[in-house]
Amino acid sequence: MSQPHFTGAQLALNVQLRDDATLENFLPTAALAPLVALLEVQLEAGGEPVIYLYGGAGTGKSHLLQACCHRAQAPALYLPLAELREHPPEAVLAGTESMALVCLDDIDAVQGDADWERALFHFFNRARDAGCRLLIAADASPRGLAVQLADLRSRLSWGVVYHLPGYDDEQKEALLAFRAARKGLQMPAEVARYIVSRAPRGLAELLALLDRLDRLSLAEQRALTVPFVKRALGW
Repeated sequence: MSQPHFTGAQLALNVQLRDDATLENFLPTAALAPLVALLEVQLEAGGEPVIYLYGGAGTGKSHLLQACCHRAQAPALYLPLAELREHPPEAVLAGTESMALVCLDDIDAVQGDADWERALFHFFNRARDAGCRLLIAADASPRGLAVQLADLRSRLSWGVVYHLPGYDDEQKEALLAFRAARKGLQMPAEVARYIVSRAPRGLAELLALLDRLDRLSLAEQRALTVPFVKRALGW
């Protein structure tokens, strides 16, 4: 894993990107295809200054934020606030407006924290003045967050707000087959259906099972079949 364009001051935060969190590895539903196109434009000069994504767990928010950092050709930074909220906010955000793109994940994790809200408000102002583009993710819309600082609530609504719906079972099956193909595996429809019907509902857990099957099928030189999956996963 690596963090592209990471500044020396931020290295101490030990934030890393998943190697597989790329736009190429993201299978958008029909509803999300316009969003992916919008994000690709944001990575270019003249793109949207602020894009705000919201949705429940397993909707692809963190994947998209990390993917944009991977794709960015200019300095970019990914900050998962759920992991960083115990750090002093001024130290986390200091100088980050010098980046071309800053991705703030899990901004809901610091809602109601007066120090974080104040630091984010000032950061948003600095980012606007510096021309730094922002990609933000949360579990609720700007109006749905319990943000106490009215000025910050206003800043969160500055740009494009996009809702990420959850994946239904059919879409999860398509995602499994797509990600398997990216790994060089052929996953028949009945195998994807079998896995989705028995796996945990979260996408992270589902894709972790695929990683496990990838390793086992390679080690045993076996194709993905329902009997193999059943034995490999102890189902």
